[in-house]
Amino acid sequence: MPLSKALALARPEDNLDLIEISPNANPPVARLMSYDKFRYEESKREKKERIAQKVGGLKKVQISARAAQNDLQIKMKQLEKFLGEGYQVEINMRLRGREKGMKDWAREKLDAFTKAIPVEYKRLSEPRFGGYGMTILIAKK
Repeated sequence: MPLSKALALARPEDNLDLIEISPNANPPVARLMSYDKFRYEESKREKKERIAQKVGGLKKVQISARAAQNDLQIKMKQLEKFLGEGYQVEINMRLRGREKGMKDWAREKLDAFTKAIPVEYKRLSEPRFGGYGMTILIAKK
């Protein structure tokens, strides 16, 4: 439709404005509607995009080197859920007292836990000692 006809249809007194939707299209696409309604719909769409974009942060799972098998299974389910939702997961193995001196033993325990993870994952960092124990960062492939 020619621009002059489209402008004739737009009536500000009836809250009908000519709004350009896609200026790069050939011919440009425009819509007859209330500009306030258009702004409201745009803000809702942008808010929805922002919320969808936030997925993918960092979650932490803390385990103990001497934890029972059942406790590790519960942590495993939690870890699976986080990876399924798209989060990066930091696994923190807490070491206490003399356990901090047995780094090889702690690394074996952490490797056994990571090998038992049923979801495919990639290591974002190698196991490192510091603070209260050993940490590793993983994410879904």
